[in-house]
Amino acid sequence: MSAPKARFEALAALIGAQNVMGESKDMAAFAEEPRRLYNAQPSFVLTPTSVEDVQKIMVWANENAVAVIPQGGNTGLVGGQVPLDGGEVIISLKKLKAVRDIDPATNVMIVEAGTTVLETQQIAEEKNRLFPLSLGSEGSCQIGGILSTNAGGTAVLAYGNSRDLCMGVEAVLADGRLYNGLSKLRKDNTGYDLKDLLVGAEGTLGIITAASLKLFPRPTTFETALLNIENPQAGVEVLEMVRRKSGNKVTSFEVLPTLGIELQIKHGLAERDPRASASPWHILMEYSLFDGEEPGALMSTLEALFEAELISDASVCQSLADRKMMWLMRENYAECQTREAEGIKHDISVPVKNIPELIERGDAMAEKVIPGIRSFAFGHMGDGNIHYDFLAPIDMPKGELRGHAAALHDGMYEIVDDLNGSISAEHGIGQMKAGLLQQKKDPVALDMMYSIKQALDPKGILNPGKVLSRRN
Repeated sequence: MSAPKARFEALAALIGAQNVMGESKDMAAFAEEPRRLYNAQPSFVLTPTSVEDVQKIMVWANENAVAVIPQGGNTGLVGGQVPLDGGEVIISLKKLKAVRDIDPATNVMIVEAGTTVLETQQIAEEKNRLFPLSLGSEGSCQIGGILSTNAGGTAVLAYGNSRDLCMGVEAVLADGRLYNGLSKLRKDNTGYDLKDLLVGAEGTLGIITAASLKLFPRPTTFETALLNIENPQAGVEVLEMVRRKSGNKVTSFEVLPTLGIELQIKHGLAERDPRASASPWHILMEYSLFDGEEPGALMSTLEALFEAELISDASVCQSLADRKMMWLMRENYAECQTREAEGIKHDISVPVKNIPELIERGDAMAEKVIPGIRSFAFGHMGDGNIHYDFLAPIDMPKGELRGHAAALHDGMYEIVDDLNGSISAEHGIGQMKAGLLQQKKDPVALDMMYSIKQALDPKGILNPGKVLSRRN
């Protein structure tokens, strides 16, 4: 019997043949990631239906030294969820969708890893609670995946990253043992926080199978506006005033170049122009109001911003339809780039006060590398995370931009270093930035990470080559 057939039969005996895929056509949707940068093929894709099945797979993989890749909704942008070498086994958690508990009194819910973020939001809403994580892929990204990458989104300013929204996890370790850390406790000082080892580890230390998630009171209404600002420095000053005047009411604060709106209109992605008037930059800002709070906080803040001459105009949402249109416009900042031209992307963060300098220096650097390149820096100004993209010049032949990618990356990461920033704000490391991490991470921190990896995965079978490059 051939080795692939023998392995197929062994896996089928463990979890059922209907949960084992070995044909390329069946595995294609799992092997191809959104940016289509990586194309190595897995040997099998497994879709276990229970945590016990995940444990069986890992016992088998450990005994046979088979590399495995945990996968959620396959929305990751750094190649962490797809093969690096080829021949690895992908374990998709999509069938683990049970809601194990929802406790409104404690403001905690426990869901399995295959539950999408949108489903989690909806489950919380049924109990009049809010699960605040919100990002463009929320209809397909899954809880296990967003915790494994410590995803951020548009509400980090008020509620934190995925790590901050997680109270505990359940995870299958490399040898098949089950770590049960599904805590509902806000206070538990009993040693190392093992949850925080697994959250953000991108499946290199264990496979998250369930999580305890924080819930919050649901806002009763939102106040949303698109503000006109002259430059990113004005955006920083607006944020400072907004925080002083609103406290915790401001839950989203996104900086947006007007180019993104123009491209959406050009490519038919916008039903109408959301801007009050022309402006080089905009801020999409949202306040959340709760029971007992009177509306009008946003308008009061806008009056102060106009008086301080920090904004020149504003488009205020008058209905839920307006708000939906505004947030769809924000989500389309990625799609309009794809439709317009080839691009080079960066997911970086710096201290908020350094964002204007980041953009000024980044634009100047890129213009030196490619005269006429189009800067497309946008994103979560409220927490310092900028998606700093570049679009090819209008007249550049297709395929030419890639030849300048290394120079743009090197220049950008040098600036980020100088401004005490991070090479990965919310997308993770995966295989795309594993080599870069070796250059940028503190050597002592790297040694600690390798020691933890060796302790929890001595055979190196959990997502090998992701996050941490292999050491000879």
